[in-house]
Amino acid sequence: MAKSIAYLLLIGAVALPSIMAERWVQVWSDEFNGNQLDMSKWSYETGPGNNNHELEYNTDRSQNSWVSDGFLHIQALREDYGGRQYTSARMNTNGKYSVLYGKIEMRAKLPFGQGMWPAFWLLGDNLNQVGWPACGEIDIMELIGKDPNNVHSSLHAPSYDTTQNYWHQEGFANDFHTYAANWQPDRIEFYVDGQLFQTYYKTQSGGHWPFDQGQKFFIILNLAVGGDWPGNPDGSTQFPQQYVIDYVRVSEIDWSAEKETQFLQ
Repeated sequence: MAKSIAYLLLIGAVALPSIMAERWVQVWSDEFNGNQLDMSKWSYETGPGNNNHELEYNTDRSQNSWVSDGFLHIQALREDYGGRQYTSARMNTNGKYSVLYGKIEMRAKLPFGQGMWPAFWLLGDNLNQVGWPACGEIDIMELIGKDPNNVHSSLHAPSYDTTQNYWHQEGFANDFHTYAANWQPDRIEFYVDGQLFQTYYKTQSGGHWPFDQGQKFFIILNLAVGGDWPGNPDGSTQFPQQYVIDYVRVSEIDWSAEKETQFLQ
């Protein structure tokens, strides 16, 4: 979710075809079907949200996140806690599950309003060794609450930042939508509701591409309040705000099936 001066690599698939229509096999998921967060898959990050000057205090309390009726709810509240005026939750799969290439997808309904900042993103497992942005960052979905009809997908690495690119559509806060990345060694494609809207290619990266080095990435879900990009909540912002996630799934291409299809053709 870190933001810096950006330049556009490439929007849209212009050279290589999308492979989202290929046969996929699911290798990991959380359908949130229990009555609490599965701690064999996720860990809470607690404490002040210090990235990008966020204002929330992230907790593992049931007031800020819970699982019920097949959904994970992440809730931001306006309250005094831990020296902050807002609370929320943030969780990740670091040390429990990481992915290297494939389709990473979430179905969710998003919050809205000035200062709200829900995100679905990945960081390299080597974060603690090399730091950010050398570890690489894949932002599959970010929404800035004051602009509720645009979701952003972007990459971050030492020499580039692609935050300017977005998908425009109404109703992200009113209904569930899917947000996905197809991560391959030479490119990363981003989708909303199965529709490709931008592709970044290694060949456009200027030689700094930490996404094909064999380094796995872990998954993060969070709802930030305030910060450099969304700005702070104001009198128009309603609380509580909820980020409701139906599932998170990871799939790989079934290359054996692909080879068989090519042979039959």
